[in-house]
Amino acid sequence: MRSRALVTGASGGIGETFARRLADDHDLVVVARRAERLHDLAGELRVGGTDVEVLPADLRREDGLAAVEHRLASTERPVDLLVNNAGFGTTGTFADAALERELAMVELNVVALVRLTHAALVAMGARGRGAIVNVSSLAGFQAVPGTAVYAATKAFVTNFTEAVSEEARCSGVRLQALCPGLTRTEFHEVNAFDVGWLPGVAWQSAEEVVDASLAGLERGRVVVVPGLVNRAAATASWLAPRTLVRRLVATALRR
Repeated sequence: MRSRALVTGASGGIGETFARRLADDHDLVVVARRAERLHDLAGELRVGGTDVEVLPADLRREDGLAAVEHRLASTERPVDLLVNNAGFGTTGTFADAALERELAMVELNVVALVRLTHAALVAMGARGRGAIVNVSSLAGFQAVPGTAVYAATKAFVTNFTEAVSEEARCSGVRLQALCPGLTRTEFHEVNAFDVGWLPGVAWQSAEEVVDASLAGLERGRVVVVPGLVNRAAATASWLAPRTLVRRLVATALRR
């Protein structure tokens, strides 16, 4: 029997790429707000013999989030791998931001992720097996003026995932914080991040990010930072004085 993976934010970018990669050896539950895109993706993947459930849900709404929690808790066609990928970011100074949107970001990037992780962990722990990938970001390794709340949500995701991974170490459930850097998806355009001036060496494809995640999962790596450039940046953010790091980041983002 094939394993089953549930991927949130599966209608584009890294989430869609996870779904396509996993379809080789997993059946799927694909989750996103954009139902039409999910049905198009499901139609493609079913041609290859993958069983695909389409679950349209807005994880910022209680009914959508509860529906996905219920699916994760189900013992019928259980989910063996959860990819918590849904999320968004904003740019601009916090004082000038629309507070309602910043709070919606916290609800999606943090609250929804915590609730889905809990639902999956309880169900998988009862079976003694499973895996959870929480998509974080390289931005979570330091303060990022100009996208303060987004970076803070990703810092939460990484630290939360590391801690729960240790708690679950003997349960048979593996957890991973995936921390990609700049990735060629629609994320930056949708969220108005102006990063087009950055050199090509700083970028990765969604396929490279997903391949690094799945390879890391096989090796039991809890924190995966794909790419040499990103790993160097993560190391520098740990070693350099925090004042210097945040001022360099602020200067770079003002370009």
